[in-house]
Amino acid sequence: MTTKQDLPGLTRQIIASNGIDIHVVTMGNGPAILLLHGWPHTWEIWRTVMPLLAADHTVIAPDLRGLGGTTRAAEGYDLHTLADDANGVLDGLGIETATVVGIDLGVQISAMMALRFPERVRHLIVTEGLIGTLPGAEGFLARGAPWWFGFHGVPGLAESVLDGNTAAYLDFFLINGTADRRGIDPVIRDGFISAYADRTSLRCGFEHYRAFPTGARQLAEAVAVQRIAAPTLAIAGGIVGTATAGQLRPICEDLQEIAIPGCAHLVPLEQPITLAAAIGAFVA
Repeated sequence: MTTKQDLPGLTRQIIASNGIDIHVVTMGNGPAILLLHGWPHTWEIWRTVMPLLAADHTVIAPDLRGLGGTTRAAEGYDLHTLADDANGVLDGLGIETATVVGIDLGVQISAMMALRFPERVRHLIVTEGLIGTLPGAEGFLARGAPWWFGFHGVPGLAESVLDGNTAAYLDFFLINGTADRRGIDPVIRDGFISAYADRTSLRCGFEHYRAFPTGARQLAEAVAVQRIAAPTLAIAGGIVGTATAGQLRPICEDLQEIAIPGCAHLVPLEQPITLAAAIGAFVA
């Protein structure tokens, strides 16, 4: 049986932040890079990227509120609170500024962090996620929002239907999130399945979706009065693609755009070397 071991040089800790305990892994030394994952992931979506960045940076990967090893909170899944969670992680580590990198759900959390704490975000790098309902993603949304947004958004429904069937459901996302439709490393896949195996973990994951309307309103209010000042890099993967950049163009002072070919949605697992190189070059 294949087993998963901690990466050499990786440190785990629990940081009290914003009323919850956040599980955080760190690696390396140098200017800080904060990595924010999405759904149905944990910090381990960054597992293959972290060693590539750690030679020159302090790399920080927390589990989001309610997910992985972080507190299964009953509430607080709006973007203000999630950005405050991430800010508290930096406080707990004694880090003044960081490059913030987000994928999937982590994209809009990263954007809100750049808006809410502009003095703290040195660079913003995002891939494969939408930023609330801001204009610019009309092409991606031409046929409507992805069907699971609605399913996950109904309070109490998805966790009731999926209880006991987590693996079959999450495999849909993990397999279709890769370009060759073969899925990811089985060990990482099993870790994701295990992280969402119980009903409470499922519920916490879906709370992120149930807070989308509140988060969209918070983003719209923020960008009505300010723009993202941090130099920003939008990386197009193979699913959301350039929609992320489309939403960022009107609200960023300094935006660069690139595409990483040969991947679908799970960019850090499919193209870790290319992604790490892009991050390193942008922050250099």
